[in-house]
Amino acid sequence: MSNDLKAKIQSVLKDPQLGVLATIKDDAPWCRYVFIQTSEDLTIRCATFKNARKVNQIEANDEVHITAGITSLTDIKPYLQIQAKATLTTDQAEKDDFWNPGLEEIFEDQNDPNFAVLIMKPYKIEYCSQDKHVPEVLTL
Repeated sequence: MSNDLKAKIQSVLKDPQLGVLATIKDDAPWCRYVFIQTSEDLTIRCATFKNARKVNQIEANDEVHITAGITSLTDIKPYLQIQAKATLTTDQAEKDDFWNPGLEEIFEDQNDPNFAVLIMKPYKIEYCSQDKHVPEVLTL
């Protein structure tokens, strides 16, 4: 694994951000915006309702794709294409760790029975930049 490439990827994912999450529904991609947070080991997490459509889709096929990194249309920076395996957790410690006050607009609190955390473990990440026409690829 290239430490330089991993560092560039971590730089793109260092702050919580809006990403696009694709799952598979009826043998076709199904995309939605999600607010993602990434840990140092590149595990990606997002909050979800435990009965959301994406949860049912992931239970049927745990392959997901995430696009992240573009936060401004006027300041285009490198972005990522991420292939990952996803799982849902309702583990209270995981929910407590992920919880932030911004989620209070959606969930009662971290004990809300509908609140769950989607955990995505990347196995391939493409680092795409405007100065190169071929992405740099990190395989985990």
